[in-house]
Amino acid sequence: MRASLPKIVLAALLTLAMCVQAFGLHQYVPAQSPHRKHRLHLRRTRWNPVFRPSRDSLLRQNAEIDRLELPRIQNQAELDRLVASGDLVSLPEGETLRIDPQLDPDRRYCRPWTRDFLQDLSGAYFNEFHDQIQVNSAVRTVQVQKRLRRHNRNAAPEKGETASSHLAGITVDIQRRGMTREQIAWMQAYMMPLKEQGLIEPEEERRQWVFHVAVSGSYGDWRESRTPTSAQTGNQSSDGPLPEAVAINSTEQ
Repeated sequence: MRASLPKIVLAALLTLAMCVQAFGLHQYVPAQSPHRKHRLHLRRTRWNPVFRPSRDSLLRQNAEIDRLELPRIQNQAELDRLVASGDLVSLPEGETLRIDPQLDPDRRYCRPWTRDFLQDLSGAYFNEFHDQIQVNSAVRTVQVQKRLRRHNRNAAPEKGETASSHLAGITVDIQRRGMTREQIAWMQAYMMPLKEQGLIEPEEERRQWVFHVAVSGSYGDWRESRTPTSAQTGNQSSDGPLPEAVAINSTEQ
């Protein structure tokens, strides 16, 4: 009887193990709802940017700031001085462009050539879609960027070679959320030739769903060279300084 006791215990353990395995095979796994599956699918497929954010892009943005010898604006007092001197100008809010109501009025400024870019882009976009673009962010101070990084881990640093280009006032964030595929494709096609000429450095951010666009100081001169004068009316359009970019946009969807 004693000799058979270990065999009985072993058999009982084996039976218990088999039952546990069988139970595990039949555990209930809750199915994902169709809505959750749809949201996951959208997250994986919808973000396929033409202008993918990268370290190299941040380096190019900061190289342009250094080339122009622009300061990274440290605080509100420094920002106020730049506004008073005209080095920073108001965003061109109007029929073709709106500003996010949540954007602090003290941050609704940019460099003059960045405003020129916004005027050209928003005018062409309005002509195409009869709708406005929205600016969600423009100039920031180092103090503001520090606060932003406390709750946004994807925000660029406030110093170093990859610091946020918002600190120099050359950059704006244009809302991408809510645009149709056609409108997004139009924006990408509009900006591509400008990027290829080194006039802008765009990125399509994933979490904030904006077009982050740093504008080169060369944009103003380039724009002026493209604007027809009274002696050049001929066959050129008088609607704006970007006929080639607009022509590409109208065919590439």
